[in-house]
Amino acid sequence: MGCASDGQAGPAKAPPGTSKVVAISSEIAPRLAYYKAKYGSGTLAPRGWHCFGTYGSNGSNLYVSPNPIADPIFLSHWAGFTGPAVQVSDVLGGTSGRFEVAEIIARVFPAHMAFVKSVIAEGIQPASSFPRGPYQGDRLTYLSKEVVEYETPANQSGLGTVSQLKKNGSPIRGVSILTGKTPNLTHLSVRLPLDATDLGPVIIRQTEHDATHVN
Repeated sequence: MGCASDGQAGPAKAPPGTSKVVAISSEIAPRLAYYKAKYGSGTLAPRGWHCFGTYGSNGSNLYVSPNPIADPIFLSHWAGFTGPAVQVSDVLGGTSGRFEVAEIIARVFPAHMAFVKSVIAEGIQPASSFPRGPYQGDRLTYLSKEVVEYETPANQSGLGTVSQLKKNGSPIRGVSILTGKTPNLTHLSVRLPLDATDLGPVIIRQTEHDATHVN
């Protein structure tokens, strides 16, 4: 499913939908679609949802929601997603996105703290902007020193709310992935309706595959 987007160079039309081969069961496949804007990563999400992307020099975001997304992304009063949604973000560590990359590294990627120290050394943001250690309550599952799956509990701040998904009575699951030497960050946040929670692991696994495999 092609998704319209907007950003630094202006609006971009939804790219033509193309087929994508994914390794999922035939029972689950009819319930999912692959969403992709012109820039950045795509994501699996429930079939029939709505999508919109943003992009800029710091990276890109793709939002998928059961409700229409009428380009409120740039409005200062936009409340974000208070219900089900999927967001995948690509954050570039060699640009202004380095601050967000450093924030996530400080939380969950201790092997890469040298990057955080280099960002702090610039003197633009203080060390206090990069709290070290996981969010209280987050459950983390490390697949490597660069890939960590997480669950942010209901009504708590955590990796899941480092996104436009606002905390509510349901947990947020996802994965954070560092790639490249810079490094760059792929960050996925997933909150699904009760009748679709079984799709969460499939969405997460596909993001892991897309981020760590070169087509």
